[in-house]
Amino acid sequence: MVIVTEKLAILHTNDMHSHFENWPKIRRYINNQRAKLEADGYQVFVFDIGDAVDRAHPLTEATNGQANVRLMNEVKYDAVTIGNNEGLTNTHSQMEHLYDDANFDVVLGNLKELTTGEQPKWAQPTKQITTKMGTRIMMMGFTAPYILTYPLVGWNPINDQLAIPKLLKQHRGEYDVLFMLSHLGIGSDRANAAKYPEFDVIFGSHTHHLLENGELDNNVLLTGCQKWGHYVGTTKLTLNDNHQVINKSESVVKTADLPALAGDQAEIDGYESEGEALLASRKVAKIDHRMTKDWINGGELTQIGLSAMKQKAGTKAAVINAGLFLTDLPAGPIDKNQIHKLLPHSMHVMKTTLNGYNLWRLVREIEKNKRFLSRFPQKGMGFRGEIFGKIETAGIEYDAKTDVVKFDGQVVKNEEWYEIALLDHYLFIPFFPTVAIAGKNHMYYDQPLRDVFSDYLAKQFPLINK
Repeated sequence: MVIVTEKLAILHTNDMHSHFENWPKIRRYINNQRAKLEADGYQVFVFDIGDAVDRAHPLTEATNGQANVRLMNEVKYDAVTIGNNEGLTNTHSQMEHLYDDANFDVVLGNLKELTTGEQPKWAQPTKQITTKMGTRIMMMGFTAPYILTYPLVGWNPINDQLAIPKLLKQHRGEYDVLFMLSHLGIGSDRANAAKYPEFDVIFGSHTHHLLENGELDNNVLLTGCQKWGHYVGTTKLTLNDNHQVINKSESVVKTADLPALAGDQAEIDGYESEGEALLASRKVAKIDHRMTKDWINGGELTQIGLSAMKQKAGTKAAVINAGLFLTDLPAGPIDKNQIHKLLPHSMHVMKTTLNGYNLWRLVREIEKNKRFLSRFPQKGMGFRGEIFGKIETAGIEYDAKTDVVKFDGQVVKNEEWYEIALLDHYLFIPFFPTVAIAGKNHMYYDQPLRDVFSDYLAKQFPLINK
């Protein structure tokens, strides 16, 4: 007869993406559920598996994510790992200070300082907790290693297939129960379960998958709670008197099914208004006429965007899609809140170098796809709008009758090289394969697109006319 001597429960969230409209319910559920589980004899832990932060929300943008950490402190997480929204939408300095006031530990074993190779000061590769019954629990955290972009903000991402075995070897014999906090995605989680059965549970995220009852692969329990705080997960483990896991299970609760209380909406609205007020206090420019968005026809906003991109990349040509511009800009003073509403996307300017033949290919791809894309409901890859919209160019001309491309007024020659300002978004979507296949691409990760646009607007329409 197996005697159960210990019960553990882990409440977990992932990919909340600053969807604060779900936060009051999530906070209340975690705090109440912790008390109920403890009353039922469980020792309870709380994890977040990354992408809690998203600059699409004005409060996150205004505080560089520190407001998110302030809210997370309210439920006393035991450990979190980071997603690409934490790691790639913050500058190196902002990332160094994101968790200054956190009352929880960041666990991350596959991101190092680019210049020194050292572990970031704000994270630890593993965390160990000893339970009240003496069980040694070890957590290892890993995030999706974006090798092209992390170095641009001063971090060296390590492939999880190098980091995991190294940490397992380093800590062999130091734990009874092993957890992975994985912002790698469901495909990687399944592969890691097959390869590393040492893990008792892999807490998943990144691919926004929902595993309502978990998934048992190679006796490793996988979890996933979709996205935006739509679900909160509960993992339960029972252990015998040798500190061995004898049973494990997973369940989720749908946040929409949890009761709302008086005051929730005011709190949610308060986060929005606080962020907007902070951004609105930062004035940018003063324009003398209204600039209107036009996703189908383009217009002045796209022309300013093209000029801003050319200036940032130091090129004579640029490409942009009109669907990026989500609002109008009214005549008068313009502030950071208006710019954030205009361009909430997680995108950066990119300089792409192509020879003449491949520039011609790119232009033909644009011509081929432009009608389809003008009304295409683009999703993901940093885009936060509704449709892709009209493709606008500057410095490039195409004559459909002769099939000739001109660059800065001159006919393109196959053997010559040309530099063009694009968005990194175009590297990741499937419509312009020449960019990824033939382009020499340099991404400017020091500023998101909205800051590039804002800086250019400030120069063209200064607050104080001199």
